[in-house]
Amino acid sequence: MVLFVVMGKSRKKVPAVFYRSDSGSEPVREWLLACAVEDRKSIGADIKTVEFGWPVGMPVCRPMKDGLYEVRTNLTDKRIARVLFCFHDGNMVLLHGFIKKSQKTPKPDLDLAKKRKKEVENG
Repeated sequence: MVLFVVMGKSRKKVPAVFYRSDSGSEPVREWLLACAVEDRKSIGADIKTVEFGWPVGMPVCRPMKDGLYEVRTNLTDKRIARVLFCFHDGNMVLLHGFIKKSQKTPKPDLDLAKKRKKEVENG
């Protein structure tokens, strides 16, 4: 007896796309490329978890306010990375990434993500 197993391609439920400014820069991509390779792999793995497994809850993903969400990545040396994102046209739009230095998400980081979210929504 011959048994065939066909593995279907896993599809992303919410593909991640980088926010792009009017000047064409992609700040989250640039931030990721500036991160150490191991950090970039960890952050990328958590983003991928959200892409393929949405909806995903804690500890990987958490809703913020005003339609923002955060991907939460624990790095080595007790550092914490966050990537703030929103949903637009069926995509997960990566708006802002940073290394967290305090328990609470800093207001300037939230404000920047909100500003970029508005830009995405207004085309």
